[in-house]
Amino acid sequence: MFDTGNTGFMLLATSLVMLMTPGLAFFYGGLVGRKNVLTIMMQSFVSLGVTTVLWYAVGYSLCFSGGEGGIIGNLDLAFLRGVTPDTPFAGGQIPLIVFIAYQMMFAIITPALITGAFSNRVHFSAYLIFLVLWLLLVYFPFVHMIWGGGLLAKWGVLDFAGGIVVHNIAGMAALASVLYVGRRSIVDSAPHSIPLVALGTGLLWFGWYGFNAGSELQVDSITAAAFLNTDIAASFAAVTWLIISWINDKKPSFVGLLTGSVAGLATITPGAGYVTTSSAVIIGICAGAVCYIAVGLKNRLGWDDALDVWGVHGVGGALGIVMLGLLGTTTVNISGANGLFYGGGDFFVKQLAAIVGSSIYAFVFTFFMLWLINKITTVRTSEAEEGTLDESLHGENAYI
Repeated sequence: MFDTGNTGFMLLATSLVMLMTPGLAFFYGGLVGRKNVLTIMMQSFVSLGVTTVLWYAVGYSLCFSGGEGGIIGNLDLAFLRGVTPDTPFAGGQIPLIVFIAYQMMFAIITPALITGAFSNRVHFSAYLIFLVLWLLLVYFPFVHMIWGGGLLAKWGVLDFAGGIVVHNIAGMAALASVLYVGRRSIVDSAPHSIPLVALGTGLLWFGWYGFNAGSELQVDSITAAAFLNTDIAASFAAVTWLIISWINDKKPSFVGLLTGSVAGLATITPGAGYVTTSSAVIIGICAGAVCYIAVGLKNRLGWDDALDVWGVHGVGGALGIVMLGLLGTTTVNISGANGLFYGGGDFFVKQLAAIVGSSIYAFVFTFFMLWLINKITTVRTSEAEEGTLDESLHGENAYI
């Protein structure tokens, strides 16, 4: 009944995207101080459990059931009611449960991205409430609006694998979080383990092939194009960031190289299956330069985005949507659209409007949620807790 090749490929892609969440935990864990490693890593790992429960209960249904042309779906498929192993996904090539699992992995990693911005400053109980509310009020609506046949999809907005749905809204939520909770009282002097950062980057890069290539939901030429574009953009962005930081700091930075690659991965995500390989080169170079500048701007403005979530993911995701509006072409993907450089001026305007709207929505709702959560339980850690979060919050230590 089902295409075994496509089903096997999507199971592999799902596994790769799942691996990105532990990869993110290692990436963030290496960047913070020795006494706060477990806290930031646990914030990523706990999403594997909490988000899965929420996705099974209502998440998938709110994203992909009903609500055509609207902001959110309905609860017809809550608790996966009526879904069996034989239920086909649209087109009938893979089981619906494979698509459910694949999209669940996106839901798991997206809120975890935000945690790097407010590292060392948020109580675990407050984060758990934030995780649930943010998924319900921000992530699920945008999945529905873009990938679930909702408002933005009907309008013609494109996002191949999550420039808006994952990176931009997470980055804007990170900025709102930073502005709400304020600066750290104790600032980590440097990453405590660059090898951990490198391990995390490697896992993220590896998993990103499932993230982008898997978003075609079958194996064809577009799958291959998305795979290659992912690697090319990441590589060109990494080298671009390395060169710029080398010129400015007089030394080649390993962390800079790694951060640049993640910026390239985030930026190519929305256009991976819609642009040519040459365009992926341009996107990668722009990602390395623009995200580097964004991080520098953040530092000058005094925003304490500890792990540069806004500068890398927020700006990278937004840049990727804009670049898709410029460089998208139906010669790569007939289901895509022609960007401004290919005569698609209307499509470019729609992409711009979508990124502005999503940024405002994610920022405002996140700021409001943190204000509301603070009425229930204290969001911000105390100065005494901040220096030793692993011990003070969890009674555990990464290193003896």
